[in-house]
Amino acid sequence: MVQTINLKKTFGARVLFENISLKLDGGKRYGLIGANGAGKTTFLNMLIGSEDITSGEVQFAGGKKVGSLSQNQFAFEDFTLSDTVLYGNRRLYDATKKKEELYMVEYTDKIGEELGELEMVCVEEDPTYECDVKITKILESLGFAASLHSELMSTITGGDKFKVLLAQVLFPRPEILFLDEPTNNLDMGTISWLENQLKRHEGTMVVISHDRHFLNAVCTNILDVDFKSIREFSGNYDNWYIASTVIAKQNTIDRDKKLKEKEQLEDFVRRFSANASKAKQATSRQKQLEKLNVQAIQVSSRRDPSIVFRQEKPISKEILSFKNICKSYEKKVLDNLSLTVEKGDKIALIGENGVGKTTLCEILMDNLKPDSGTVSWGATATVSYFPQNTTDKIKGDITLYNWLRDFDRDADISEIRNCLGRMLFSGDEQENSVIKCSGGEKHRMMLSKIMLEKRNFLVLDEPTNHLDLEAIIALGEALHEYEGHCIVVSHDRELLDAYANRIIKLNTDGTVVDFRGTYEEFLEAGH
Repeated sequence: MVQTINLKKTFGARVLFENISLKLDGGKRYGLIGANGAGKTTFLNMLIGSEDITSGEVQFAGGKKVGSLSQNQFAFEDFTLSDTVLYGNRRLYDATKKKEELYMVEYTDKIGEELGELEMVCVEEDPTYECDVKITKILESLGFAASLHSELMSTITGGDKFKVLLAQVLFPRPEILFLDEPTNNLDMGTISWLENQLKRHEGTMVVISHDRHFLNAVCTNILDVDFKSIREFSGNYDNWYIASTVIAKQNTIDRDKKLKEKEQLEDFVRRFSANASKAKQATSRQKQLEKLNVQAIQVSSRRDPSIVFRQEKPISKEILSFKNICKSYEKKVLDNLSLTVEKGDKIALIGENGVGKTTLCEILMDNLKPDSGTVSWGATATVSYFPQNTTDKIKGDITLYNWLRDFDRDADISEIRNCLGRMLFSGDEQENSVIKCSGGEKHRMMLSKIMLEKRNFLVLDEPTNHLDLEAIIALGEALHEYEGHCIVVSHDRELLDAYANRIIKLNTDGTVVDFRGTYEEFLEAGH
């Protein structure tokens, strides 16, 4: 359905990728993966047509509908929720709205003729006249009651806006579907709903995601962006991981073998090039040496971060308790919420968007006052915080190194650089300005700060947004190994499986599920 021919993309002298020739078939759902900065979003935008192509071309099968997920959550502020979804079929939307306009003016033969033409368009796009029913059904499936469908997009939260944009791209059932990070800002229930929708997609789909569980559930094939090229693997993310690990090990063996051969050839040429009787053999070895391309054997350009959370002093018996926490905005968000954190607790705080998870984190950090209730930290508790709006918090025309140093002027210089290095900021990159950092880089900087602080309690609110798969895996391992305590808000199920031994779920009706056990056990218990 989609084909790329010798696709190349450059930014100035930098070649992002080149000679990309792929055939994306119908009935296959491709997961597009790669390290941050490898060019995943750029490649997807080239397929969509919103990014210029340096050379090569993209071809589509004729007559196929193409859908792509909009990343601009505020593009439809003056639209109702229903109209935003309808806009996914632009031809049907335009015809429907024009009909509504003409019905409001005095009838003439010319208007009647135009209404007839518009009706033909509506019949072509919606032959069963069920678009209203379909829109209602999809919005209700996403948790929007029918009473909200006529409300403006400007009245709902950012997470809910993103849900409506998902409904918009799925509503017209495009044969070719492009999705960039569709699970960002979604709660677990919505992610599960999306997985079920996409598994039924019969056309071609390309999706970028850092959610390993999502990729395993949805994808039939993996496109791996690495070394300026894209390799296709059959199967889901776990299948790719096994195959790529085997290939990387074999490449390492081949590379070591060639390096040894290179060393032997160099040694022979060096010893016998001046010896008349061995000169011919030395020349032959030199030619072999010139043909030996060790650089062609590449293992992987990926670099795994090394996240290590240490605590300077362990926490004492009293850790954290809060009692009867209440907080309302236009409606009550938290209602008499009470909890005591006990020794060894590593808590996953979960629940649908809007139930108060971030509000609770802000109250625990004393950034927000509850309407009533108390928060009591243990006398020896020291807390590091990863706020959900980290990308907004990290700003200013200051180097990465100095941004981190400002939090602890007494910190050892090598320790500061080590924390940044663990999050893949090289020596030169540490002198870059914060203002130039991407969302993923800012999240890695915040994790560097938390490593430097060495606190005994971590409160992390959606730390995996903008992180690549390697960083998310490293974060899960770090939380598992951490000897302190934590409360982590996340919708990433693989992360929760890695560390959590207590699950706190906030429900929309104000009730709370407090489950002691792993996230997998939580699901098996039917929660």
